[in-house]
Amino acid sequence: MSIVLIPLTALLASILTFFSGFGLGTILLPVFSIYYEPPIAVALTAIVHFLNNIFKIGLVYKNIKWNVVLKFGIPSLIAALLGAFLLKNLSSQTIVLAKYYLELTEINYQITFFNLIIGLLIIFFSLFEIIPYFKNLSFSENKLTIGGFLSGFFGGLSGHQGALRSAFLVRLKLSKESFVATGTAIACLVDIARMSIYAITFDFVNVSNNAKVLIIAVLAAFIGAIIGNKLLKKTTIGFLKWFVTVFMIVIALLMIFGIIN
Repeated sequence: MSIVLIPLTALLASILTFFSGFGLGTILLPVFSIYYEPPIAVALTAIVHFLNNIFKIGLVYKNIKWNVVLKFGIPSLIAALLGAFLLKNLSSQTIVLAKYYLELTEINYQITFFNLIIGLLIIFFSLFEIIPYFKNLSFSENKLTIGGFLSGFFGGLSGHQGALRSAFLVRLKLSKESFVATGTAIACLVDIARMSIYAITFDFVNVSNNAKVLIIAVLAAFIGAIIGNKLLKKTTIGFLKWFVTVFMIVIALLMIFGIIN
């Protein structure tokens, strides 16, 4: 069943996240976790995420705004290291605020401090596209350093940085093509840093033992990126902003209630 469900999830998530600039790992990791132990699931998800971003760069590189990449991406990398350092020095126990049982899924869920904070931040930035006062607000490029630092810090602290990155980038006066391309380039920078660390701790035996499902999932994600790229040409910047807004709110709520981590 994993040989069907995992690639199908990768395909659909890749299409969705092509527009939003985030969410592939967030959506794919829980599905990998159904069939594999957490360390293996994290490793396989990271590989799919990294290779898919590299593939997307090949599709959209002409529209990358490199000045935005540098002003946002470099602070993200630095702050991610700080966030990771802080996490290492905090208690190894997850700070759980509440637990509940959902009969529909027959699973126990927990609301954690980190996911609550990150989810609320994502919702806060999402509302910028809904509240009239903020709707026409755009961030100047001198705010990118702050956005990059905030995004990278929480990325290092909990692994979630894509939604906050998109929340800032969507407020810039970028074309839809540049929004997607620039976000992908920044994600690649972060992925390269993450993969360099993961390479030291990866259990490549487990990765090679699951090469078949991994390769199929990667190819499915590539197909999803191609489909997303074609659909992007038929969308408007207004649709893209609303899609990102709704997607951010959905992801944030799922994170807050512990349904995805």
